[in-house]
Amino acid sequence: MFDLIPDMAAKRAELTPDALAFEDTTTGLSWSFAKVNAAADAVAAGLAARGLVEGDRLAILCQNRAEFFVALFACQKTGLILCPLNWRLPAPELTEVVADVGISLFLADAAFMDVAQAVASATETPLLSIEQDLNGWITAGGPALSAAIPAERPWYLLFTSGTTGLPKAVIQTARMAWANAVNIGQAIDIASTDRAACFLPLFHTAGINLYTLPIFLTGGLSTILAKFEPDEVQALLASGRINQFFGVPAIYQALSLMETVDDIDWHLIKCGCGGAPLPEPLIHFFAEKGAYVLNGMGMTESGPTVFLMDPGHAADKIGSVGKPQSLAEVRLAGVADGVEGAGELQLRGPGITPGYFQNPVATNKTFTGDGWLATGDVARRDADGYYYIVDRIKDMFISGGENVYPAEVERVLNSHPAILETAVIGVPDAKWGEVGAAFVLLRPGATLEAETLRPWSRERLAGYKVPAHVRIVTDFPRTAAGKVCKPDLRQEFEDA
Repeated sequence: MFDLIPDMAAKRAELTPDALAFEDTTTGLSWSFAKVNAAADAVAAGLAARGLVEGDRLAILCQNRAEFFVALFACQKTGLILCPLNWRLPAPELTEVVADVGISLFLADAAFMDVAQAVASATETPLLSIEQDLNGWITAGGPALSAAIPAERPWYLLFTSGTTGLPKAVIQTARMAWANAVNIGQAIDIASTDRAACFLPLFHTAGINLYTLPIFLTGGLSTILAKFEPDEVQALLASGRINQFFGVPAIYQALSLMETVDDIDWHLIKCGCGGAPLPEPLIHFFAEKGAYVLNGMGMTESGPTVFLMDPGHAADKIGSVGKPQSLAEVRLAGVADGVEGAGELQLRGPGITPGYFQNPVATNKTFTGDGWLATGDVARRDADGYYYIVDRIKDMFISGGENVYPAEVERVLNSHPAILETAVIGVPDAKWGEVGAAFVLLRPGATLEAETLRPWSRERLAGYKVPAHVRIVTDFPRTAAGKVCKPDLRQEFEDA
């Protein structure tokens, strides 16, 4: 890919100025590509008038709205670095994040102004309102900008979950955005006529890049919802207004439980899934309704798209994340190219982050000596070249000298007719060193005696893989991306 990339908003406005880029369900406003670009020019001028220069960091705290993308493109035009903040975090945690990366200016919407004021005060950062200040700049206008963008210049930062210590700030670049647009665009056949929904949180890579930014770059339309509300998403799907849909397993799970799920014509919607493997029962559930949900895999550090299953093999390769996409190189540590086997998944290509912002220690730890990103995931490749994610290396535990991958156990437990979802962790044991503890969420109306699950599992799993502890739960602690937060489960088990 090139060292310079055209201004994304300006180029799209040049190509299809009158076509719609965004429909914002919160404000009721529609944004053409020309309007988005003009607004980004105006915000760029407003930020410059505040004294911000290339490399300065701009924090933004808001739920999904079109102005987020205006600010994103304004930062690309000026070389500022946008820092989307997790609106689920309390002020003390946000203060640590803001202080760690050094923020020059803070933008927030009305819903989070109280939290933003606390963080801005603690970090002595100027605070502006999206509704008043940013939209005031848009109304005032600004000179047109369309300079080429350095492909590797930091554009925005996305913060990892931070289960140990402070979240790491993953650098995102224009090169990564285009590589992702190619990877996901070819995998799902994105076209300018496509319509997608933007409801995943914009402080995560999926919110921005699956599929809103690729759809924008291709000239399609995204309907923006403030956040995931099952009724709103179901109504949008049932309306026939979108044909491309991406969600994490928890979202597909929520939709499957709705009485109105059959109001949606699933044959008309291309469905993708990531963040975690979609349980096999849910794959079959949606397949019966006409939708093959394609599992994929990527990371914040990879832009994110690396893998996506193809529709032609979705039925006979259940559990696979597909093959590496066009601009992604992969290898399995210790496994020769083209050979069936398992090892740590490592990545390379234009979609990979240059590193963690102001954190060379973490960057050097994540990248191998020959330039590959070590994911921390164990993956296997089958004889046909399809990949399966076995589990996170850090989630593996050793029971009686045997390696146990919780994801493998979870797949078996999820096939139980009474079970909706499970999470398995390793916990200390005096005899075996570690054993499994399974947290089980039941299907609505289903009943299950915890002690019956172990003999049922023993018929389907090796003895050392059978969870020694089973707990029925009413819900899981989750990250903002919808993943089960296993550190919280470990703490819950220890506390009990």
